[in-house]
Amino acid sequence: MPSVPESLDHERFVRAAIREAESAKADGNPPFGAVLVGPDGAVMERVANTEAETGDCTGHAETNLVRVATQRYGDETLRDATLYASTEPCAMCAGAIFWARIGRIVFGLRAERLYEMKGDAGRQLSLSCREVLDRGNHAVAVVGPVLEDEAAAVFEEGGQ
Repeated sequence: MPSVPESLDHERFVRAAIREAESAKADGNPPFGAVLVGPDGAVMERVANTEAETGDCTGHAETNLVRVATQRYGDETLRDATLYASTEPCAMCAGAIFWARIGRIVFGLRAERLYEMKGDAGRQLSLSCREVLDRGNHAVAVVGPVLEDEAAAVFEEGGQ
């Protein structure tokens, strides 16, 4: 099991991920954000969704974060890190987080609630990140939802 500390301030860092989601939205992208935090509580990376501006359907905040983090940090560092996401990571992002060996995910808005809010809009793959990660051969802790109403507000305010 990863040695990520339980003492990190989840609300503080989920709010930081929500700010990244708001930034993505302001840039015309889907409103999703992610922040990578080390075991000492230092923010290592912060990224937003870039799908619309890049035309890359894999430009989710979490996969963008994984691309940057795996180039900058080794396995040991990532095992002890926590990825904070404004919304529960999709199956693609959960897989990327697993392959990067990031030790823990903490998310704001549940994917199930997002799907309820959006109805049939957008692409949906109803598979929780817990379901994806439970099938892996190493553990990734999942915590959430945290500040779900705050995370949902990004979508309620005309979000994509």
